[in-house]
Amino acid sequence: MMVETGKSQKGTAIVTGASSGIGAVYANRLANRGFDLILVARRLDRLEAVADRIRGMSGRRVDIVAADLANEDGVRRVEEIVRDAPDLSLIANVAGAGALGPASLVDPAAVEAMLKVNVVALTRLSLAAARRFTSIKSGTIINIGSIVALMAAPGAGAYCGSKSYVLYFSRALQAEVGSHGVTVQVVMPGPVHSEFFGERPPPFPPELFMSAEMLVDTALAGLDRGEAVIFPSLQDAEAWNRFEGSRTELMQALLQTGLPAQRYAAEAARKN
Repeated sequence: MMVETGKSQKGTAIVTGASSGIGAVYANRLANRGFDLILVARRLDRLEAVADRIRGMSGRRVDIVAADLANEDGVRRVEEIVRDAPDLSLIANVAGAGALGPASLVDPAAVEAMLKVNVVALTRLSLAAARRFTSIKSGTIINIGSIVALMAAPGAGAYCGSKSYVLYFSRALQAEVGSHGVTVQVVMPGPVHSEFFGERPPPFPPELFMSAEMLVDTALAGLDRGEAVIFPSLQDAEAWNRFEGSRTELMQALLQTGLPAQRYAAEAARKN
């Protein structure tokens, strides 16, 4: 018989997408760190299996919520939990979807469902957590992005766009709530061994794939180090700083004037 520990000193963590892959590993690792858990996913049977395993290994309290984050009712239900769950101190927005394929063939309904999970649900749950955490001046929000946020990959345009949104939404949220005691981390993995590609052959060579366990352990190590943006496989840590420097330089150039660039002036005047 399992004997549960008392109230967690770390508080409670919500993990979405917790029935498999990265989400299931986050659930395991956070329980090992002393968090009680609320696990969210669509597949109740797999969610129950993950929860039972974690309870048996850690003795932590683990509650489960079967919710589809592509569905308004599912998002609203989890929002209410974010607002009301006792001792909530962390949320990991891991749930994600992919709708890949050429623009002429990809199912628009699948793209819409993907955007509801990757963008809408993540935003609403992050904002709900931010409101709660700023009021108590403590808490952590972890959002899962992807290195494709920096790409414009044919056949994955909407997916790349959704992850670019996650990156810059999270960065803006960091700037807003960081001074209120709230930590926001965005994790930017490359290819991960998971169910994401299904039966499709992955578009990356095998040596680029990282295990979900290695990814989560690296991301949590970065969180412990205070890293707001983490690329787990990036060997040259300064590469991101150089990228950000170039982006900042471009923004400064874009804000110099409201007049058309000189290179367009002559042709625009001639044709109009």
